[in-house]
Amino acid sequence: MNHLPEPAHVVRLPDGTHAYTDQLPATYAGPQVVHQHIHQAPPDRTVQRLALGSGVGAGAVAAGVYFGPLLVAALASIAASFAFLAFLALVLGWGIHTVVKSIGSPDGAAAAKNVRKARRKRG
Repeated sequence: MNHLPEPAHVVRLPDGTHAYTDQLPATYAGPQVVHQHIHQAPPDRTVQRLALGSGVGAGAVAAGVYFGPLLVAALASIAASFAFLAFLALVLGWGIHTVVKSIGSPDGAAAAKNVRKARRKRG
């Protein structure tokens, strides 16, 4: 049982304007009924449909579709850069540790002593 009132019929006049059928000018030739259907959307999509229908939200939705993956790609690129820098720091740290460890050994100490002696003889 439909409890809603009968909707007012809207027609499009020859000049492109719209008018209700009960307010037509006397020179109007015939009925051109425009039916507009409004459907109830699920609650999770009502705002999205309103945004897309308004024209303002369509740009925002398109930007989200474009910039969403772009943001994910940028963050992944940044994470990859940080991972590479961490790997580079690890390799350099290992190299410095190896050099310091070899200089700190008895052989390294003897080599440093020989270098000092050679410099004193020259200077």
